[in-house]
Amino acid sequence: MLQSTRKFAWHLRALAAVSCGRAFTGNAFRQGTLARHPSGSRQLLASPATLAASRRSMFIQTQDTPNPDSLKFLPGVPVLEKGQTMDFPSVSAAQCSPLAKLLFRVEGVRAVFFGGDFVTISKQEDAEWRIIKPEVFAVIMDFFASGLPVVTDAKPNPDTQFNEDDDETVQMIKELLDTRIRPTVQEDGGDIIFMGFDDGVVKLKMQGSCSSCPSSIVTLKNGVQNMLQFYIPEVVSVEQVTDEADKVAEKEFSRLEKQIRQKDEEPPAENKT
Repeated sequence: MLQSTRKFAWHLRALAAVSCGRAFTGNAFRQGTLARHPSGSRQLLASPATLAASRRSMFIQTQDTPNPDSLKFLPGVPVLEKGQTMDFPSVSAAQCSPLAKLLFRVEGVRAVFFGGDFVTISKQEDAEWRIIKPEVFAVIMDFFASGLPVVTDAKPNPDTQFNEDDDETVQMIKELLDTRIRPTVQEDGGDIIFMGFDDGVVKLKMQGSCSSCPSSIVTLKNGVQNMLQFYIPEVVSVEQVTDEADKVAEKEFSRLEKQIRQKDEEPPAENKT
């Protein structure tokens, strides 16, 4: 936390330039930096002068989402391949991504989500965007200037996989998800993953800004379900499901909230003379 605070202070003067899409740094040295890659190998990173130039040229935009606790950051450079997404509901799920791990160090960040050209940050309910946004700007700018890979040893979510044993109904569901539904949801900083089809019920997993959005159920019922039923009469309903990772993340978040609440309720210690 101390390291994050120091970094925030270091980037205070860059904040004024962020709003117009530019950031600047202090004196730059000419020599490159030799760093150890997460895989263990060494690589020559860009020099500080190059990093400063990259920061100055990066234009990071933000976009609101239907979820007031999620904000979409667009760095103007590819984050993943087009159409790919990757969800990090907790810091334990972010070990495969250097960028996600850095973003989780920002106080108040609850979850991180990557899309083809954006990063969605979901904050804790009592956190404030005016405090979180400057640090997220700084982390994203510094990371993309470093040249490090966004993901090291994991594969993002590709387009919905079509299996040989999929029947015609399942194929049509997947096709509609990929062509009509997922692109729209990704525009809002999230994603929908097909989890199964059983007895007329389409099971979907919500990710990113959609996972904790108050209107996610409305989106599923009034949007996704209506569209699937219009084209595919076999669809009876749509249900949101979670996996084990989501349950673990929710448990960890609840435990953290409880600890913070207990700490806030503790009476201040008396000064002893």
